[in-house]
Amino acid sequence: MKISVKTLDNKDVGEIELSDSVFGLPVREDLLHRVVHWQLAKRRAGTHKTKGVSEISGTTKKPYKQKGTGRARQGSLRSPQFRGGAVIFGPVVRDHGYDLPKKVRKLALKTALSAKASSGKLIVLEKAEAESHKTKALAEKLAALGLSSALVIDGESLNEKFALAARNLPLIDVLPSQGANVYDILRRDTLVLTRNAVEQLEARLK
Repeated sequence: MKISVKTLDNKDVGEIELSDSVFGLPVREDLLHRVVHWQLAKRRAGTHKTKGVSEISGTTKKPYKQKGTGRARQGSLRSPQFRGGAVIFGPVVRDHGYDLPKKVRKLALKTALSAKASSGKLIVLEKAEAESHKTKALAEKLAALGLSSALVIDGESLNEKFALAARNLPLIDVLPSQGANVYDILRRDTLVLTRNAVEQLEARLK
């Protein structure tokens, strides 16, 4: 699969051959769903917590005698039926993450890249470098490329001025190639790869 390479000034500077084993796979929504769910589950803090009966501060004394009052029998004011009492089967601090095979994660990343390529939402840049750290200048160049919601993936290291300029732009994310992941690729409308990023992703995923 061949795709034209552009500059940030929206000029064509040649073509690049994309590997069909990375960018030409059929789209499998079930696989993408599994990996997105796995990523979001890993991100959850899991710090939600309610108190059980043993953790509620209060007396252990029986509220009133067992019989003769005409009321329902009670053994503790810390029980869940009382205001300020415990919560039964409430959430506890835990890890929501779970394991997913490496082969599944790798295939899902290739599927996400293929989905962007097949839908025409993939752009390859010669370089992702900015002359200035000013957001306005970069915003004008991205607008000329027709990018309003995009993930930009560069090589191993990001150009510092480009990363600074893009930081204040809404719906524009910038990642190094090793940070490429299914969730970030799918949550933005367009995927922008540098020539360096294409080479590194193909070497990593082949």
